[in-house]
Amino acid sequence: MTIIGNSAALAVAALALGLAVSGCTGSSESGGPAGTTATVHAPEVAAATDTDLAALVPSPANATTSTGPDRIADGGIHLHYQVGGAPGAVLAAYRAALADRGWTVTTIITSEGGNGGGATYTGTHGSVYGVFDGGGFDSTTYIDVCTWPTKPAEPNCTRGKR
Repeated sequence: MTIIGNSAALAVAALALGLAVSGCTGSSESGGPAGTTATVHAPEVAAATDTDLAALVPSPANATTSTGPDRIADGGIHLHYQVGGAPGAVLAAYRAALADRGWTVTTIITSEGGNGGGATYTGTHGSVYGVFDGGGFDSTTYIDVCTWPTKPAEPNCTRGKR
């Protein structure tokens, strides 16, 4: 193709584009004036905020110390509790409190031995995902709670300071 042929092809493409654009806005079948545009907005889906996520999580009974919520990766939050009570009883009660608050809870692992023990649970509350990890010794139990608006690729709930 020659330079003149390329120019002609470009002119035809520009003319076709111009006709297509003007044809989309040149008239209205609804009786409105020509050239009007209707704007349709998709409904906005609000992302869960730190406050929303924290409100879904119960505080453990007999909590003596709490910290958070602290922001973590993927829009999540981390809460940390120190609880007065034996680990097995505290974590079983916390699992029940999560279920009472509307969480669907899965036990990942539990352990008990001597005066110590621990457990890790995961759960969902609608699209919200949580990891609940706790353990301790004698009458002190620590619980770390991480929640995210949706399940992240790597739901890592780092333990708080002990």
